[in-house]
Amino acid sequence: MVATGTVVTLVVAGVASLFMAWAIGAGSSGSTPFAPAVGANAISVMRAGFVVGLLGLGGAFLQGANVTEAVGTELLVGAPLTPTAAIVGLLTAAVLVAVGVFAGYPIATAFTVTGAVVGAGLALGRAPAWAKYQEIATLWLLVPFVGGGVAFATAKLLRDERVPEPVAVPLLGGLVGLVLANVEFVLLGPSGGALGIAAAITRALVGGTVTPRTLFAGKAAVTLLLGGAIAAALRWDLTNDPAAGQRHFLLALGGLVAFSAGGSQVGLALGPLLPLLGPETVAVPLPALLLAGGLGLLAGSWTGAPRMIKALSQDYSSLGPRRSIAALIPSFLIAQSAVFFGVPVSFNEIIVSAIIGSGYAAGGAGVSRKKMGYTVLAWVGSLALAFAVAYGGFLAVSAVL
Repeated sequence: MVATGTVVTLVVAGVASLFMAWAIGAGSSGSTPFAPAVGANAISVMRAGFVVGLLGLGGAFLQGANVTEAVGTELLVGAPLTPTAAIVGLLTAAVLVAVGVFAGYPIATAFTVTGAVVGAGLALGRAPAWAKYQEIATLWLLVPFVGGGVAFATAKLLRDERVPEPVAVPLLGGLVGLVLANVEFVLLGPSGGALGIAAAITRALVGGTVTPRTLFAGKAAVTLLLGGAIAAALRWDLTNDPAAGQRHFLLALGGLVAFSAGGSQVGLALGPLLPLLGPETVAVPLPALLLAGGLGLLAGSWTGAPRMIKALSQDYSSLGPRRSIAALIPSFLIAQSAVFFGVPVSFNEIIVSAIIGSGYAAGGAGVSRKKMGYTVLAWVGSLALAFAVAYGGFLAVSAVL
């Protein structure tokens, strides 16, 4: 039987985790996916907040396991975090993210959570996981260049008069379809495991034991069919009504990014809680935990995201539909890469870099350099501040207790 004190501690840790999920939903995952679409007047602020909350919930449940396990078990070497350390880390990160939401500046959630968890863990006496830190730092440093560069190139393609829009947009949609066909989802694989759409369709059609060669050929065929179908649908839509077709593609991209945001960001809220749940305390299945975290993201998106959506859609760059499409494509690709490798990544960093890259494709029109500078300082400062506060906060709490 679990002691009363342990139950109380776990409840406090759970509340802190849900508060963190709310803060992320109100900030990173709730605001960034549809900010370009709002900036292009394809969807209203309030409707974007509503839709992104539902899609984020789905992404959290179907794709949240990798990042959750990475944040919970791979940031420190040694024994897992104690309940006290988890509470200090979660509250530190949640408060900083919430301050950013209400101040109107997008705090990088991955920076904040990582700094807080590592700070509390080192104060607890755990050893640093240098190999994981190198992996995370590499992705964080590459995001602005890869995201901004791909967005810049995509925006240039869409603005090139030599490439008609009914050709360029379906081509981009087909490329997105190729990636989507191989994105892994929980429940598609055997025994509820993760599996991509192309692989799942191949297994269903072939039946029985699937050889590696058959699986590869089937995945390739399904991938090409899905990419071609999306390209053909976009071509038909643009031919009937160019403006509507462009808007439909933009909203579809926003939905994919919102789904990916849920799969990535829920791990930042649930990861520190994961080591506290087990047979010796209160055994909670990971799918149930992901569902609870997704509901926290949903609540944050519905109640706090509109403020940050406005900040991203209007303050960083004056976006049209083409530049919005250019910003969302690399955002989707980077987000899914992070989910696949189980690396915590900030959606604010991804989307802001992509928005800026697409803005510079038009000569930097509407890009606020002052806002960019403050944002970069907020990102770096959030990492350092979260580490310092969590480290000192744990030592202070330990001394009192």
